[in-house]
Amino acid sequence: MDSVPCLRVPQCQAQKLRRSLQSKGALDLSLSLVKDSDGTVLLPILASCLSQLDLQSFRTTVASDDDFEVVWSKSALQSKKEKGRASSSKLEKVLQELLESHGERWTEELKRDIPRSFQRHGDLVLLGDTCFVLPLWENMDQQLWSTVARGLGAKRLAKIRRISRDGFRSPEVTMLLGEHSWVKHVDNGISYEFDVTKCMFSAGNITEKLRVAGFDCRGETVVDLYAGIGYFTLPYLVHTKASHVHACEWNPNAVEALKKNLEANGVSDRCTIHQGDNRQLQLCGVADRVNLGLIPSSEDGWSVACRLLRRATGGVLHIHQNVTSPVQHSTAGDAPQKVSGKKADREVWQAWAEDTAKHFASLLKDFNGTQWTTNIQHIEHVKSYAPHVHHVVLDLECRPS
Repeated sequence: MDSVPCLRVPQCQAQKLRRSLQSKGALDLSLSLVKDSDGTVLLPILASCLSQLDLQSFRTTVASDDDFEVVWSKSALQSKKEKGRASSSKLEKVLQELLESHGERWTEELKRDIPRSFQRHGDLVLLGDTCFVLPLWENMDQQLWSTVARGLGAKRLAKIRRISRDGFRSPEVTMLLGEHSWVKHVDNGISYEFDVTKCMFSAGNITEKLRVAGFDCRGETVVDLYAGIGYFTLPYLVHTKASHVHACEWNPNAVEALKKNLEANGVSDRCTIHQGDNRQLQLCGVADRVNLGLIPSSEDGWSVACRLLRRATGGVLHIHQNVTSPVQHSTAGDAPQKVSGKKADREVWQAWAEDTAKHFASLLKDFNGTQWTTNIQHIEHVKSYAPHVHHVVLDLECRPS
């Protein structure tokens, strides 16, 4: 493909600038963002909008003195559709060869039974539970998984069936190929290690992790009420320069990974791990900022967060929630029809945020015995789970009046 113009930006600013470019209609949505070898990110720009770019305005947008430059890239950029087609094509080819070696014929039914998406963690690929379910594959035995790994460019394979209801949201994962299940994932210069059979890794939260990485938390004490393996704990320590983070986690497998990750990233001296139910946490009045990163709802931790905020100065809460847009009936009949448009979704998010702000004002008054003011700083859309279910984050400033 021909070279395309890209804006080269620091990785910690990439998502904020991506949104800014998209709002101006300048982002080429047909192409993927690319992480360059020097740690910067290339944001593809529509050539027709190139002459209108004001680099100084982007520095103002992110309050940064970093240099942004426009570069032309060819080999690094590939359209999202092309990347998907290339991966599927190679996998189909090696599977067809395998079937032919067993005297079997390639069919459309078999083609529909191979994975179209998967998670990649280094040399391990994690498949979903809706692929390779036809009985014919069972005849291939271990040769099937070796072939799939070769087609996907992996050395190890695993398959996730569902998330267990053990209270820890542990994944039910089976290793298909490979002797061990620990993997390493690098996001924004942070190394995360975990056991895929025991811990979840949400790649879809990368935009929120990058947003958090852009905070300035120097001099602050942060409490992460649902730390996991360090999804947000680590960005607070590595990038925001928080003075100290209290990381709360009740899954012992996640705590094991969290300890490894703190050591690997050289920040264990500024983190205290509290293992167990955060509702039993003994801390009080220590936090300038509390992260409530649990979905579908973090409401069980809301009263804990109120107790953690400094009583004299308050702080900021980052409240994660799955917010559902209402479904209305069409006038033509009884078929449900989603309230249309992003504007309608934003109105629902705003209404939820306002209700949440009022709820926290009441909780804080009950706990402290004095009036508190809550102010909606920002509502961030992280991702969508369904046409009308959205993961959003509310940044809520809470101060004693």
